[in-house]
Parts: sequence; C-alpha cells; structure tokens
Amino acid sequence: MGRVRRTFSRAELESFRDAVVPDLLPTRPGQELRLLFVGINPGLWTAATQTHFAHPGNRFYPALLQAGVVTERIDPAAGLTEDERDRLRDRGIGITNLVHRATAKASELDTAELKEGGAALTALVERLRPRVVAVAGITAYRTAFGRPKAVMGRQPDQLGGAELWVVPNPSGLNAHETIPSLATAYGEVARAAGLLVDS
Repeated sequence: MGRVRRTFSRAELESFRDAVVPDLLPTRPGQELRLLFVGINPGLWTAATQTHFAHPGNRFYPALLQAGVVTERIDPAAGLTEDERDRLRDRGIGITNLVHRATAKASELDTAELKEGGAALTALVERLRPRVVAVAGITAYRTAFGRPKAVMGRQPDQLGGAELWVVPNPSGLNAHETIPSLATAYGEVARAAGLLVDS
C-alpha cells in the first residue's frame, strides 16, 4: 500500500507551535555518526510529521539525492518511515536543530534562544563525536556562535572536536538557492565526512 502525502489546515499546523521534534541520531551499535546536519529550528510541518525538513517546499532530501549522499528518493511530507530513518542512520547521517521548539518562521526565535542552542549543540557534538557538523543557515550560525563575519563553507574553528561547516538553508523561503546549488554544498560536507569519494 502506497504512502499518502499529508495535508494540514492552517489551524492544525498552528496547534504544533512550540512542539519538539526528536533528533535523528544513532540508535544501535555499529551506527557511526559521520555527518550531523543542524537545522535552525523545526517548522510547523516538521513538527506535525515529526520529521526534519519535512515541508513539501523544502529541498533538503532532493539535494541529498542529487549529491549522491543518499541513493533512494525520500519524500518526507508524510513523515519518514522507520526504515528511511534507519537508512540515514546507517549511512552515518544525523539531524538536529539549534533550537528545538517549532515556529512558523525562524525569525520568531530570539538571540538568547539561538545562543543557548549553540551551547547545547556544542555539548551534543562533544558527546557524540561526529566527524563533520553542517549548520544549515549562515545568519542563525552567526548569532548562535557570536561570529558576525562568518561566511559559508568550512569554518576555521572546530566545534566540539568536529570539523565545522556552514551550508545553505534548504527552506523554500531561501530563494537564493536551488536544488543543484544545495546539492553542491551538501556534497562537499559529505566528502569531508567520508560519505562520498571522488572517482
């Protein structure tokens, strides 16, 4: 039986405001965390489906596919299946957020929340020891870590012992990016994490 794409009314989505979406992290022995993607915070659709980057307009999973980071199409709009979650974990991919409460827009977050999120992310990385951390969003990164002049790409400092990158946010609201440009950026961090090898 095929999966049915979910739809939500505005009122239904609003009911998920401030909800929390669990991190996608290794759950069993042998699952090595190589690449930890960090979103800004969950959107309401993500909260409703309990799946990171789930909004139908988000380009995260199509960009991963185009980059070769994943090999099978993932449609998160109805929520990821446990098999899809395990395929990401088995591949060495994890997902978390700087701030865990859901909002309609990232602009609803304040500076204090982002700074607290940066400190919590550092502690998580120190505990889990991924090879590479990729923060998806330059403005949120600058605020969370007090780096007002930071630019996209690999950062000069590590985070909790991991190589640190800032990559473009895949939200459909980020009009400067396309699936191909996101795929290029995500392919770079995947190579740094040892998930892709140039032939």
